[in-house]
Amino acid sequence: METETGSSRSGAAIAETGNQTILAILIAASFSHLLNDTIQSLIPAIYPVLKDSFQLNFAQIGLITLTFQITASMLQPIVGLYTDHRPQPFSLAIGMGFSLVGLILLSAASSYWMILCSAALVGLGSSVFHPEASRLARMASGGHYGFAQSLFQVGGNAGQSLGPLLAALVVGTRGQGKIAWFSVVALLGIFILFNAGRWYQNNLFRLKGVSRRRTDGVHLSHLTIVGTMAILIALIFSKYFYLACISSYYTFYLIDRFHLTIQNAQLLLFLFTFSVAAGTIVGGPVGDRIGRKYVIWVSILGVAPFTLLLPYANLAATAILSVIIGFVLSSAFSAILVYAQELMPGKVGMVSGLFFGFAFGMGGIGSAVLGQLIDLTNIQFVFQLCAYLPLLGLLTAFLPDIEPKRVKRVKRVKRASA
Repeated sequence: METETGSSRSGAAIAETGNQTILAILIAASFSHLLNDTIQSLIPAIYPVLKDSFQLNFAQIGLITLTFQITASMLQPIVGLYTDHRPQPFSLAIGMGFSLVGLILLSAASSYWMILCSAALVGLGSSVFHPEASRLARMASGGHYGFAQSLFQVGGNAGQSLGPLLAALVVGTRGQGKIAWFSVVALLGIFILFNAGRWYQNNLFRLKGVSRRRTDGVHLSHLTIVGTMAILIALIFSKYFYLACISSYYTFYLIDRFHLTIQNAQLLLFLFTFSVAAGTIVGGPVGDRIGRKYVIWVSILGVAPFTLLLPYANLAATAILSVIIGFVLSSAFSAILVYAQELMPGKVGMVSGLFFGFAFGMGGIGSAVLGQLIDLTNIQFVFQLCAYLPLLGLLTAFLPDIEPKRVKRVKRVKRASA
């Protein structure tokens, strides 16, 4: 009897531990995401230096981007699928190690092919990092999956903003050799991720309740799951194509339409990027409380009236609308990602890799396609056209209702434990 009681207490202790939110690990995952995406965003930021040093044309610059994006986005679902079956706690530090080698090679590159190889290595490091880091955040969430993903994602947003700034301060026009200084960023990431990997290895029991968790009471056919994933990907497409329009061409739009100085236009772009970071933080916890499908509704379709008004607004209204759009639209990603993870239990890594990779790829492709369209038409026409993208949020109506059953289960568990 004592042995049985001791076993039940031990099981209860493990369950209780698995339900705790480990904030230190979440912060480590978020900060590592900041470091990883700082390195990622460094690549396009130093294009002018590489172009001058190696006398590159724009087609060669485009091939660097393509090489980087292929390894950074297309490999993520493959890495995630593999680690779903064979978790690799220390692959986080190894991924940052690939980025470190890529940076060192880039700083010393003496040929165009070495630049391509270094870009591929940095992209590979990102592919290894994102699926497992997203799983790490989910493991440490204590059931607050939206909050965990939001905190993790905001680190990436900060890193994407920080990379170009650091590139300007550290590299500037002083040559590619200065890129080696960013090795410090990668080494710091390796140190943090190695220690996070040790926690991951010691807490693999959490994967039973996190990665392989079933959406209770909901039995969906394979066809329904595939159709739902297609809808979620379409929503990601609408979000990141529109964000590519704003992030890449907002300053040009302001200068063209309102004749602002570059400095004032950049200030308004900063307000937009700040609102994106704020929306990313808010979206996940709200989804934990009211359900992720509601957040997706509001975030994608709810932003449509503001995007449709933006091309016709005066300067003051444009500034206000851009902040609202950035805040509301950015709240969607965490909700979409966690919804997809619960839709496909046991495939946390693959789902994370698919959505992070697709989001990153859509940002790059969107920027290139919209740039070509601006050349063929004009920037105001492109902003008017992209304003309709959030209407794809209507597809949210076809998402299955898995949230109410999940919430009811949580309430039943709480009553049972009481």
